[in-house]
This record gives sequence, structure tokens and C-alpha cells, in this order.
Amino acid sequence: MEKIKGLIDAPFTPMHPNGEINLNIIPEYASLLARNGLKGVFINGSSGEGYLLSDDERKQIAEAWVKAVADLKAAGKVNDFKVIVHVGATCVKAAHDLAAHAQQIGAWGIGAMASPFPKVGRIEELVKYCEEIACGAPELPFYFYHIPAFNGVYLSMLDLLQAVDGRIPNFAGIKYTFESLYEYNRCRRYKDGKFDMLHGQDETILPCLAMGGAQGGIGGTTNYNGRCLTGILKAWAEGDLEKARTLQNYAQDVIDVICHFRGNIVGGKRIMKLIGLDLGPNRTPFQNITDEEEARLRAELEAIDFFKHCNK
Repeated sequence: MEKIKGLIDAPFTPMHPNGEINLNIIPEYASLLARNGLKGVFINGSSGEGYLLSDDERKQIAEAWVKAVADLKAAGKVNDFKVIVHVGATCVKAAHDLAAHAQQIGAWGIGAMASPFPKVGRIEELVKYCEEIACGAPELPFYFYHIPAFNGVYLSMLDLLQAVDGRIPNFAGIKYTFESLYEYNRCRRYKDGKFDMLHGQDETILPCLAMGGAQGGIGGTTNYNGRCLTGILKAWAEGDLEKARTLQNYAQDVIDVICHFRGNIVGGKRIMKLIGLDLGPNRTPFQNITDEEEARLRAELEAIDFFKHCNK
């Protein structure tokens, strides 16, 4: 299977002020990401508040992104820009249906995080969950999205790779959003790199590059700080370690700011408004940024010269 190179963005779900999804802004959104060096999108995931959307909304969003990217390609603005659809759900039947829909509309791939309920406690349970979803789109690469902070599934990902190997034909790899660089590298080295290990933490791209991995990644702060993060990959490829370090440290400065404002899903989504693309509010139970918080957010970003470095 093709392995992803470069950074894939995890976009926010655009919403109108009344909380309904806003599909009209997706073409502009896709164009912004493409011109700032991103290589695709992983939609309806954690950044996209996927579990707070109805299945019908998730399908509409997937269709809108596939069309927006097709239009960019037709206009000659991108050559290769992938649409990966997160299809995970608490109901595996719904997840299977979302996977089939993604294949039907021409998405490049699918992915699924473990359901937050019921909590998966054994590798075999996780394999069966992935298996039933992946077979809904047998022609598409399937990625497991490892983000245990969201669902409490702290299982060994190396054990998962060993268990799916030869059992799930379209299992492509893992979007690895966890702090264990040791485990990440063990997975990357499994059978000489058989599976695609997509780096999932923007704050540790450089250490993973140094270990020989992180050819591809999926990020959330790439929405507004993509120029910096793609710059880390470029500097590393050119052998400029000092520049790569500087950019990685700056990426952490930006992450430090969003941590003051309920993280990327809330604070990051509001940053999009500050750079000129208003994606609307978050859904309940997320607590939206107030006007006073927005002013403080802008001030903290200005203090690190963010608006000189952000996506344009």
C-alpha cells in the first residue's frame, strides 16, 4: 500500500452560528490548506468533533470535502491531496455504513479511533472492531487512530499490528497520537516498516524524524500553523537541524497558547477566525470561547508573532 508522505490536516467542522454544519466554506478551507503545504485531510475525527455529528452530517461533510478537492485538482491547484474519512462510531454497524459511503464517494482512505463506549479492554476486541469497519470499504486503506486520551484504550499498538497482520487485508497503519516515542518506533520498525505509522502529535515531529520515521503525519495545529510544521520536515530533509529545532520549538509555543484556551478543538478552532476563516462555534458539551477569551487569545498569539508565521 502507498505510504503517506508529508502532513495531513485534521480539519475542524465548519458550523453556522446556530450550530448547524456549514458546507459552503469547505472549498475555501481546502484551498487554504493546500496552498500552505498540507497533503490532505482526515475529516470527522477528534478535531472535527466527529462523535458530536449525526451520521447524515458526517456523510454530507465527506461529500463536500471530496468535491472540494476534486475541484482543486481540476483547476490544477493540487496534484495529490488525500481525503481520509474518520468513520469510527459507538455503533459498529454505523461505522461500517460510513466506511462504505466513503468508498462510494471516492475518498482516498478511512480511519477509526476506538469507541469511547464500551471501552475496549483486549486486543482481540479492538481487532474485531477494526475488522468489521474495514470490510465496509475493502478497496480503501484503513488506519486505526490511536488516541487513548479520548477513549482510555491504552493497549499495545505493536500487539495490534501483530494481530491484524494477514487478517485485515486493507489495514494500512496507525495514526499514532500518544506520547510513547519508544512504542511508536517499535511499530514503525515492525517487519521492516510494513505498516504506515502516521505521526499524530505536532509537538514531537522532530524527535520522530530523528528516529527515522514520521514520513507522514496527521496534525490538528496544521490548520493554522501548517507552514511551520511542514517547514520542520523540509528543514530536516535539507539537513538543517538548527532550523528544524527552531521551528519545532515555535510549534510548541503555539501549542502552549492553545492549552490556555481548552486545547485545539476549542482554542484552535477560534484561531481560524483570527486568521480570516470563521468556522463557527463548537458543539455542546464543548464550552465555546467568549469574546473576552478571544481578545486574550489574540494577545497571546501576537506576543509570539504568530500572525507573521501562520497559514495565509
